[in-house]
Amino acid sequence: MPNKTTVSTFLLAGFSSCSHCQIAIFSFLLLIYVFTVLENLAILALVLRDPKLWKPMYIFLGNLSFLEIWYISATLPNVLTNIMTGNREISYVGCITQLFIFTFLGASECFLLAAMAYDRYVAICNPLRYAVTMQDKYIVCLLIVSWLSGLFTPVLPILFMTQLNFCGPNEVDHYFCDASPVLKLACGNIKPKEIVDLVVSAFVLISSMLVIFISYFCISWTVIKMPSSKGRYKAFSTCTSHLVVVCVYYGSMSFTYIRVKSDSSVSTNKLVSVLYSVITPMLNPIIYTLRNKDVGKALQNTFKKAKTSKLRM
Repeated sequence: MPNKTTVSTFLLAGFSSCSHCQIAIFSFLLLIYVFTVLENLAILALVLRDPKLWKPMYIFLGNLSFLEIWYISATLPNVLTNIMTGNREISYVGCITQLFIFTFLGASECFLLAAMAYDRYVAICNPLRYAVTMQDKYIVCLLIVSWLSGLFTPVLPILFMTQLNFCGPNEVDHYFCDASPVLKLACGNIKPKEIVDLVVSAFVLISSMLVIFISYFCISWTVIKMPSSKGRYKAFSTCTSHLVVVCVYYGSMSFTYIRVKSDSSVSTNKLVSVLYSVITPMLNPIIYTLRNKDVGKALQNTFKKAKTSKLRM
């Protein structure tokens, strides 16, 4: 067997090779990152501080905001550092770690969105049993299952990834270590790894989407049978935000991961990845709070308290 050179570091291509565009890209991404972290922190703080928001729907929303902070932090700070320093290197261990964390958080979000759909199903289809069904202990169980399911999702794909040999070139045509562009650099047979990625991705997406689909099918059936148009509008309005987030997130995720292949269009995957890894975490708090009266009132109360405390000082 000939000697093989093992790659110890990778080079991340980033968003663009245009040297004159780097300042604009850096400024734009930094603005998105700061805004995303602050708005998700604001939602999380509201849920923790306002007792009126200590309801299942807002507990799930607080968890989603907490997850989104880490989700965007898994990739963007490294991208910003690379642009600022001009050093595009990432170690092999760092690349594998980033892939593990990103996959864990992405899968956790899928299961968390499924749990939120189940919460809406119980609230609309079984309102009289809602308080019993969604007790604190059951909410905690749903959250634990969502986070643990996400944590175990990348174990097998990462295990297969570590069995691959990388003998050069070492430039990852992406802005972070994602499965498909990293696989393009592997030497030898990568088919088993591709199959594992496809099966795991399909299981996570299809199982969580199935829960969401069944929940919303039952919700739609219940709402259609409501005699009052006002009641139908109120029921659907509580689900609109969640449906928008599900469509955007699952659409982009399915496009990328259900078709994980080393020979797929990396440039297309890069653009779609921006949608679910950068844009979605930024838009989620806006989508969920835009028409939410409870969150609006909580924000107003917070501002009133802040003004009152300033006047007293």
